[in-house]
Amino acid sequence: MIDFTVAICTYNGAKRLPEVLEGLRSQTGTENIAWEVIIVDNNSTDDTRQVIQSYQSQWLADCPLRYAFEPEQGAAYARLRAAKEAHGSLIGFLDDDTVPTNHWITAACAFAQVHPQAGAYGSQIHGDFEVEPSEELKQVAFFLAVIERGDEPFLYERKKRILPPSAGLVVRRHAWCESVPNRPFLTGRTAKSMLTSEDLEALVYIQNAGWQIWYNPAMEIHHKIPHWRMEREYLLSLVRGIGLARHHIRMIRLTPWLRPLMFPLYWVNDVRKAMVHFLRYREQLERNLPAACEMEFLWSTLLSPFYLCGKYFSQALVPPTPSEPTSENLAI
Repeated sequence: MIDFTVAICTYNGAKRLPEVLEGLRSQTGTENIAWEVIIVDNNSTDDTRQVIQSYQSQWLADCPLRYAFEPEQGAAYARLRAAKEAHGSLIGFLDDDTVPTNHWITAACAFAQVHPQAGAYGSQIHGDFEVEPSEELKQVAFFLAVIERGDEPFLYERKKRILPPSAGLVVRRHAWCESVPNRPFLTGRTAKSMLTSEDLEALVYIQNAGWQIWYNPAMEIHHKIPHWRMEREYLLSLVRGIGLARHHIRMIRLTPWLRPLMFPLYWVNDVRKAMVHFLRYREQLERNLPAACEMEFLWSTLLSPFYLCGKYFSQALVPPTPSEPTSENLAI
């Protein structure tokens, strides 16, 4: 029996994975926890496989380090593969640029025992910036999954429509498997799609099934953020992908009969918000990055239902082609 599965989803993470694995190797207090690590390779073209193989040859004796390959591109598919491959009753998701503190696993397991109705709970995420951000950039750091919401746990209330990101997220495996569709609509940013929020889609399904979603600040991770992720064009592109996915997230929160009624109300309110923001900041958008990001988000939200219409139609025409799990133990 495995208590906890650490699932690391990676694409071309050969240079980033070692620091994450060293963070896991340094975990403390796990003597009475049966745990494993699965690395899901999402079509990497670098030396990711070889890096994993070298670590397997010298890995912890009481913790399996497994490799799984997911051929469908997109973070959503990688997480689905991890959930299929996991043996643990809890799954802790890490990205290849998120390094856990040495008590992350023990804090995650302890929280699950105290909160049995928690289907998922997110970590406190500290930004580890390659270049110290300006005060302006700090105002939009939450778009980069920097989540520091205090030192007390709290429940993400459904009415507030705020949920944690996938980095550092822990889910109960049966809550995920019973709630999250095998064919996600949002798949994550790829070369062919700018849409994000695939992690929110999964969490909304878990929340819709009646599970609680929590913030657990005792689970801490450090998110490595290179300088290019703080550049204006990257941030605007990232925000655009979040906004364009927003209509889908809104609709799956609602019961089907409410969707056609709520859509025009949402859209009219979005028009109002965009106009108010533009009139207030129109002369500052070129030099005020937080205002520009908010404008991009509001504008993309307005476009979201129309942008997604073609995607809905194209997915309806293409029959699902689920792939079978493929995993390997590359231990030497």
